[in-house]
Amino acid sequence: MALNLHEDHANVMETTTAHVTLRQVSKCFGGVTAIADLTLEVNQGEFFSLLGPSGCGKTTTLRLIAGLEEPDLGTIAIGEDIVAGARWIPPEKREVGIVFQDYALFPHMTVFKNIAFGLRWCSRQELQQRVTESLHMVDLSGIAQRYPHELSGGQQQRVALARALAPGPQVILLDEPFSNLDADLRTRIRAEVKTILAGAGATVIFVTHDQEEAFFIGDRVGVMNAGRLEQVGTPEAIFHRPATPFVAQFVGIADFIVGEVQDRAIATEIGRLPLRNGVVGASTVTVMVRPDFIDIRPAADGVGVIVDRVFHGMHYLYRVRLPSGATVQCLQHHNQCYPLNTRVAMKINAGHSLVYFADGDERQDGETIVTL
Repeated sequence: MALNLHEDHANVMETTTAHVTLRQVSKCFGGVTAIADLTLEVNQGEFFSLLGPSGCGKTTTLRLIAGLEEPDLGTIAIGEDIVAGARWIPPEKREVGIVFQDYALFPHMTVFKNIAFGLRWCSRQELQQRVTESLHMVDLSGIAQRYPHELSGGQQQRVALARALAPGPQVILLDEPFSNLDADLRTRIRAEVKTILAGAGATVIFVTHDQEEAFFIGDRVGVMNAGRLEQVGTPEAIFHRPATPFVAQFVGIADFIVGEVQDRAIATEIGRLPLRNGVVGASTVTVMVRPDFIDIRPAADGVGVIVDRVFHGMHYLYRVRLPSGATVQCLQHHNQCYPLNTRVAMKINAGHSLVYFADGDERQDGETIVTL
């Protein structure tokens, strides 16, 4: 189990009430497993990001919670009510709002009618009030009579959010809602959406393949791979203490170097790394290193050779080949420009906590090493 180096926000939330609960949920499509034995709790009022590559099952998980799909096995509860498993509650009775990737606005309806579509049970007066309040909440008052094609991508996204919020749902589900926006607009809109959702007070489950978005939105993040949850934790815990090699590589740049356990340390090609607890249940381990962990300097007797260099403005990203043939990436300040094929000395920067994995077990939790 990865060791805690910082206080997790998740610890603060342990006393809160689980609002959305999945217990051993599985779902197959045509013999292909989309979700396998998934267990997850999302707390009341929490912003939870579900992060993973395309096809990992995160959108299916969202659709199962919404009631757009029915699980083959397991149970789903919202609050104290089981909505799938022992009983089935249809989507319209789950008090769940959902924002789809393509917004799913009706092109032949005005903004007002799009938002009012899910409020057909309201009186005329209440419907008018709810639509007006929802538009005000997303800062779109005054466009109620426009049609979707007359709106920008950011405005369409906020209309879709207003439609989801209008019925006053307990849970808001967002399925990659920013993927159709350009980079600059996406950054601005996601900040606006987070503020809006915080004001609504609902529990939020946000699906994305983008690490930056997941970390920005989520109080906690769940990383999915091939229908299973690899790890759940705060953004800091996920990044600094990945539980598996997959998580390490998916949430940022990560390289791996082989090390041998020797006398309360791990000996690697770039130096000896002291162990935090001095005990490892294996003789050989794999150590995860991120680019900012490593410092390089030109040296005739250095162990590494620069084989690639990419300029990123504020820094260079170097790829350095080690004697074994393995390569690692290193971040250096923009004024440290070294030619290709330069031989370099390498060291792990002091103060970093590295994660290692015992060889031969891809699902074994990482442990930490502390550099002095």
